[in-house]
Formats: sequence, structure tokens, C-alpha cells
Amino acid sequence: MNPDTDSTAAGIDLGAMRRAIAASRQALADGNMPFGASLVAPSGALLWVAQNDQVTSGDCTGHAELVLVREVTRVLGAPALRGATVYASGEPCAMCSGAMFWAGVARIVFAASQADIIRTLGGATLPITCAQVLQGASPALRVDGPVLQDEAVEVLEGFARPRAA
Repeated sequence: MNPDTDSTAAGIDLGAMRRAIAASRQALADGNMPFGASLVAPSGALLWVAQNDQVTSGDCTGHAELVLVREVTRVLGAPALRGATVYASGEPCAMCSGAMFWAGVARIVFAASQADIIRTLGGATLPITCAQVLQGASPALRVDGPVLQDEAVEVLEGFARPRAA
């Protein structure tokens, strides 16, 4: 275990997750569901940040992770996704998990867990975790989380408050 490499990796994880959470705040401000995602290359370079656009696009598949995959593919090309890490402010659903697998993403890191999302937002759910969707995938995808869970849940609560009032 190399402390210099480990601290750099942790710093990349925290920085990229904070960008995803910031995108979730922006999605909420724009009237969308409060979810964001960022993409980091294997080199550690931040490549892209995207946010949920379900409401503003009228597309029920406008989850932050799918928006990210589509935008990156269109602008940077599909190879930019291969071997990269996606940071998601909320644990990816089954649809997004599958899309990231097919895009060649190597690692997924999430902040708020599926249980946090269900508890905070309620509504329709697919009760299967990202890790369960990807269990047995070949090639394997690494799933880590929660990371910065409280920060992400705070944004979800900001969405839930006006509905509860």
C-alpha cells in the first residue's frame, strides 16, 4: 500500500464526487431531479460533469449517468468512457448501471445509497442495488460507496422539502 498514491486516489474521489454533488444541486435549481455525475479518466483527469435533465428534456431516461454517457460519447467519443470512473451523487439505478457497463466504465462510485434515495424521495423504485445489477458482469465493474453520503442526502432533502410542505 502506497500512502502517496492512496491519498491521491482519495483526493480524486472526493473532488470528483463533490463535482457530481454540485451538479445535483444545479439540476435541482434547474427544476430537475437532484442528481449529478462526473467522469474521471484512468489518469485521474476530470473529463465531464453532467446533471439529471428528466424534467427539462421531457425524457424519462435523463438520469445524470445516462446524460453523461450520451454527452461524453457525442463530444469526446466512446473511448473516453472505457476504463474510466463515474461518480454519481446517487446510487445508479438498474438502467444506468447497465448503460455504464455497456459503455466500458471500469468503476462506479456513489454518494447517496439507494436506501437513502428511497427514504428521502419515495416514489417508484427498482429495488436492486447497483452492485446487484453488476454482480457477475464480465468484465467486472468495481462499485464503491457511499462516499460523501451526508452531502448528497442534504441535496435530496432539499428536493423533498418543498413537496412535503
